[in-house]
Amino acid sequence: MNFGFIIDNRKCIGCHACTVACKSEHQIPVGVNRTWVKYIEKGEFPDTRRLFSVMRCNHCADAPCVEICPVTALYTRSDGIVDFDNRRCIGCKACTQACPYDALYMHPDEHTAAKCNYCSHRTDIGLEPACVVVCPEHAIVSGDMDNPNTEISRLLARETVSVRKQEKGTNPKLFYIDGDRISLNPTATEIEDNYMWSSQATGVGHFAKYAEERIAKSPLQEEIKKQNFVQIEPRQKKARRVYDAPNKGVLWGWEVSAYILTKAISAGAFILPVLMSFFIFVPPEVKQLGAVISFIFLAVTGVLLIMDLGRPDRFLNVLLRPQWKSWLSRGAYIITAYGAILTAWIAFSFTKYEKVLQYLEPVGVILALLTAVYTAFLFAQAKGRDFWQSPMLGLHMIIHAIMAGLAIFLVGLPILEVNMGFRMALIFFSMAALAIHLITLAIELTTTHTTEDAHKTVQMITKGEFARKFWLGMIVVGNILPLLLFFTGQVWLFVLAGVLVLVGLWFAEDIWVKAPQRIPLS
Repeated sequence: MNFGFIIDNRKCIGCHACTVACKSEHQIPVGVNRTWVKYIEKGEFPDTRRLFSVMRCNHCADAPCVEICPVTALYTRSDGIVDFDNRRCIGCKACTQACPYDALYMHPDEHTAAKCNYCSHRTDIGLEPACVVVCPEHAIVSGDMDNPNTEISRLLARETVSVRKQEKGTNPKLFYIDGDRISLNPTATEIEDNYMWSSQATGVGHFAKYAEERIAKSPLQEEIKKQNFVQIEPRQKKARRVYDAPNKGVLWGWEVSAYILTKAISAGAFILPVLMSFFIFVPPEVKQLGAVISFIFLAVTGVLLIMDLGRPDRFLNVLLRPQWKSWLSRGAYIITAYGAILTAWIAFSFTKYEKVLQYLEPVGVILALLTAVYTAFLFAQAKGRDFWQSPMLGLHMIIHAIMAGLAIFLVGLPILEVNMGFRMALIFFSMAALAIHLITLAIELTTTHTTEDAHKTVQMITKGEFARKFWLGMIVVGNILPLLLFFTGQVWLFVLAGVLVLVGLWFAEDIWVKAPQRIPLS
């Protein structure tokens, strides 16, 4: 069997019966939905038309949410239904980033992921999903697509159908008859401040307890306040949203940004002294300091990873019942192995068996590089975010790790007993890393991007919401000023340069994590 859905837009009247039935059947909390109806208005008054599009899980044949889930909480059944087991879910939110259709949400009470499961408890006993039964116009059709005698199979053979985001290669099994491109394309209409649920644009559901505080601080709220005093002429638009589901907000927040930075510091602090020892003499004490710093920041990374989970009490599931296709599982084992090597290196460095270090260091460097770069592969699995699909993301993370390692030793220069050769090499490598970083950034942001979502993200970074953080925080503070300070020759200014590089890296990680999440997926 191969279950799928058809939404017949010739019949849908936008009554929301499917949404209500789904909520009732699964006891879904306020603020989140497994299925919802999106309204779009096209044309200009008086020649207008309202379109209704039912949004839900597409039960993809190649579901990216299943691949990215680190604990097999999401899985594809033999009948094609993409189901989930919330008893396994750790609340990592990776599936919400992997789904190109915005179908998953975080349950505000259970703190686990949830989505449409095709009412599998009903399907297993021969009943249709609740939304299909309740639809008054029979606009939702379900069934086995491989059985030529079913209604859905006959409709697929007879009618012209469309799917959402076919270019993602997920092979979705939710088909639309008379589907409108404007309605099905999430970026064809802007998210504004004058339609239903737009006041909750800062996020609901997982962030429900912060909703009022976040809304009060949002730029959108400031704009609404201004409009109370300024008369604004109404604008005519050819297509606009008039009803939609509440926005889920930025699900990967500061914890993810911080953990990317701390693991970069951990990787760089170990890699740097080892690599520099091929060119100049590096005192053993410097290597020891680097290893200790690496261990400390790796421990902080682990704490941040656990903090970001909706169910931190289940974090060991990643190690004890891993799903090996997920780079979250692979990353957990990489970090664990790196931590073990660091522990062994530190232990042997204080004993008479120092010769063992020369065998541990190559393994440590490899694991440090993997620790720095594995998140790029994780982001590549997040097919919902086009900007993260960039092949340069891994290179950025390696460069950031080198920059972070250099910055840490720059900050520690006043207490390090090193010769002038080491100090000059540190300055030279720092200037080279900053220059390479700026060049790769220029290539990344000026190269034509293949998708509209990626292009809009770049515009948001360089000219929109994140422009000030990018140009002032990341470029000027994190790159230009440190380069200038290196020409002063003053040790205390080298220390300041190291601090500024770390500040710039924080802005870099935070922008790269949050900006792509501002692009709507439905």
